[in-house]
Amino acid sequence: MTMARPQSLLIPANEYRRVRWKNGAGWTREICACRMDGREGIDATAWDFRLSIAEIEADAPFSSFPGIDRELVLLSGNGLSLQFDDGDAVTLLPPHDRARFAGERGVAGRLVDGRTEDFNLMWRREAVQATLWHRPLVGAMVVFVDAGDCWAVHLVGGQARIDGERFSAALEQGDTALLQAEAGRTRHVIEGGGELLLVRIQPSALDDAANPSFG
Repeated sequence: MTMARPQSLLIPANEYRRVRWKNGAGWTREICACRMDGREGIDATAWDFRLSIAEIEADAPFSSFPGIDRELVLLSGNGLSLQFDDGDAVTLLPPHDRARFAGERGVAGRLVDGRTEDFNLMWRREAVQATLWHRPLVGAMVVFVDAGDCWAVHLVGGQARIDGERFSAALEQGDTALLQAEAGRTRHVIEGGGELLLVRIQPSALDDAANPSFG
């Protein structure tokens, strides 16, 4: 069977798909559910990684995702407390606290003071590994995408433009771009003003997250 070649693409915020949580206890705006090999595009059923924005309007248990690791970043609101079944607790406070945990851990979200929106990164640990950075954007920065990797750029605030060898796009607040290298390492320049989340997805066998390919 012929595989689709992964390609870079822009996903505007107004195209995110609003879906119920797996357990039905809340709503999320799904940015993408992606295969690293590009099969089935952004609507893949058996995804390697998934990006979404959880809308938390009431205290609720989180869905269980065995075999999945996840990282949650507070985007807006006055805070979210994660109460784990094993007794641990983590509170995400403004502006952008975050927590990383296994998807099979039992956990409930408790609102500190009103609704929150939270960036939700999930990845299948046997297939890929993920690293997330929160960075200000002042002027220009460069991201190098290696063959086999995928980078996600989520613009938390402001405006930005991405220019690569075969891909260019303008991002408004809330938009996301997926950057892929078609052959060899590809250089992308991100220019603008604001703040963004950078996510690097790599095959699980690799481990150079301590040396990020951006600057």
